[in-house]
Amino acid sequence: MASALSEPPGPSILTAVPGPSTNAIKRELDVVFDARTTQIVIDYDKSYGNYLVDVDGNCFLDVYAQIASIAVGYNNPTLIQAAQSPDMVSALVNRPAIGNFPSQGWLNLLREGLMRVAPRGCTQVFTAQSGSEANELAFKAAFMAYRRKQRGPDNQPWSTCELETAMKNQAPGSPDLAILSFKDSFHGRGLGSLSATRSKPVHKMDIPSFKWPQATFPRLKYPLEEHEDDNHAEEQRCLQEVEHILASWHCPVAGVIVEPIQSEGGDNHASPAFFQGLQALTKKHGIYLIVDEVQTGFGATGRFWGHEHWELPAAPDIVTFSKKAQTAGYFFSDAMLRPDKAYRQFNTWMGDAARVTLSNAVINEILSKNLVEHTARIGDILYERLAALSTKFPQLIYNLRGRGKGTYIAFDTPDASSLLKEMRNVGINLGSCGVSTIRLRPMLIFGEEHIPLLLDGFEKVFARSGR
Repeated sequence: MASALSEPPGPSILTAVPGPSTNAIKRELDVVFDARTTQIVIDYDKSYGNYLVDVDGNCFLDVYAQIASIAVGYNNPTLIQAAQSPDMVSALVNRPAIGNFPSQGWLNLLREGLMRVAPRGCTQVFTAQSGSEANELAFKAAFMAYRRKQRGPDNQPWSTCELETAMKNQAPGSPDLAILSFKDSFHGRGLGSLSATRSKPVHKMDIPSFKWPQATFPRLKYPLEEHEDDNHAEEQRCLQEVEHILASWHCPVAGVIVEPIQSEGGDNHASPAFFQGLQALTKKHGIYLIVDEVQTGFGATGRFWGHEHWELPAAPDIVTFSKKAQTAGYFFSDAMLRPDKAYRQFNTWMGDAARVTLSNAVINEILSKNLVEHTARIGDILYERLAALSTKFPQLIYNLRGRGKGTYIAFDTPDASSLLKEMRNVGINLGSCGVSTIRLRPMLIFGEEHIPLLLDGFEKVFARSGR
């Protein structure tokens, strides 16, 4: 049984990677399902903890965790127990239309799970099915609240003109409003979230988009302590650009969406002062700050929420989440963000009680085992070991970043794609982002004993390069 497995002592590679079984399955799969992005076919029944086992018997230390979405390990016993519970069975076979017909346990499911870890100041939650959908719904909430404020404290009824023009996709019922995002951001692949995504053309090509503005996200120089003045000037320049856009865009900007750390765009960081300045601008202009915590949420940065590092004077208006949460949605702090009429923020399932049940098990594991604090400690050790390695291979590890941000660590390298392949050949599964960045996304259970295995993998690959 999967829950009886234990972690192997380390990676082991038996075949070429990808192996013959992976290649054969990939060819067959491609007939009915686009398999061009398939890298390795996994035997999940044999995978455990921090380790993936593929169909060829190769065992990898997984420092990518299903694109940062696995929090507490493969075949985690607590999650298996939750999956086998009567609550899970009921949620799966009687999948409720939560908005109309929630189960009698839905309230407790939220109170005992997601609301236990709600960001400070956020008192309500709206559940969803994916990170992209969470951001789409957050945009809707911001637009509706913005228009509600425009109508004034009396919240005047919708006019006949508004009702008629809304059905024609015309103003005033369908107003021209925008969401500001940042260059190199990634917020999803839905039509609205894709309009706010700025990381790679392949995501956006041929897709109609809203004509929304983008501002420059700070490009910090590393090491940070050697470039304080330059980095401060860069952040001030970016904030001035945001201010200019908010004041001059051809239509009102109702909200700003930002990632605590730009992930797909290259693991780009900014200081707490930048985010504090950004919130001040949204407050000044009476618009909404949406913090996209789809990838940074649930402990990876050494805080439960990445934005906790900012020490904001007030809660963000909206915080979206998914990935490690194993469910999705958004928390919000302003009562105006609850639509003024029912059914304005609605769909059949409005999330998934089965996924929330699993999320609660993840939350229990994180809190009961102090995994956020653990990740902060392990991240500090890992960063220092990587910093030492970068002095040995400065041409292969540079712009190391993520100090003090848990295991949310990244560095630039000349050929990230080749490095990923070479690392898999020595049993380490990594991820990349941006143009030339290697990003580490280990699970929260990644321990000090795994660090030498990861570093040894880098040493082997770098030594082969002869540089």
